[in-house]
Amino acid sequence: MLAGSGSDAHHLSRLLLLALLLLGCGTAFAGTLSTISNDRWVTVAKVLDGDTIRTDDGESIRLLGLNTPEIQHRDSAAQPLGDAATEALRSLIDGKVVRLAFDREKKDIYGRTLAQIYDRRGRWINGLMVEQGWAHVYTFVPNLRWAKPLLRLERKARRRKLGIWGNPRWRVLAPSEVRADLLGQFRVIRGAVRRVGRRGRDFWLGNIHVTVPKKYRDYFDFPLPIARGDVVVVRGRIRSAGGRGWFLSLHAPTDLEVGL
Repeated sequence: MLAGSGSDAHHLSRLLLLALLLLGCGTAFAGTLSTISNDRWVTVAKVLDGDTIRTDDGESIRLLGLNTPEIQHRDSAAQPLGDAATEALRSLIDGKVVRLAFDREKKDIYGRTLAQIYDRRGRWINGLMVEQGWAHVYTFVPNLRWAKPLLRLERKARRRKLGIWGNPRWRVLAPSEVRADLLGQFRVIRGAVRRVGRRGRDFWLGNIHVTVPKKYRDYFDFPLPIARGDVVVVRGRIRSAGGRGWFLSLHAPTDLEVGL
């Protein structure tokens, strides 16, 4: 009887210890999940333009990884299809509860929150805006997590000339079409590589010198995966190279597409 009681007590203590261990593991696992997943839900109070919204708490959210045409501001006219892009985003999420997902940097220089947006049906809103042709891909390091999927969607929209891709202001240019009145514009350019720099860090499309600024080189693999004659697509702002033509800087590996 006494031996049996001791055995039962020992068995009970082992069960209690096991329960405590499992509880501790569960708590640690829950903590890990909360650290990894920091998505959150917000209510869209207003769609400001095709890539910016405001929540009911007053937070400004910038759709990460894309850019849409500008709407009219006090000192500048609307860009072609700016109002259409805004209406497209409004039809998708205005007044709705949406989920924000984040990359490495969560704020831009203007203090806006950078996020991918999903609705309650699980639809990826950033992806839909690109897929429907209302936005072009616009990525900056280190926020590259969604860049490749967005590029795949953009290629489909470009091929079908959807939305902005059917408009002269936004269409893909050939190197020979770059001219002075396009200076400062962010454009997508497609052409054959005429020459590659000695270290494989730069190349020429016609008279456009394409470079990777030093501050972004850690995100690229060199030499760049190109050769003379390759057809590539590049994206960036058109700058003047003095009397030697034009230049364009790549700020992320996704600014260069090869073989398209």
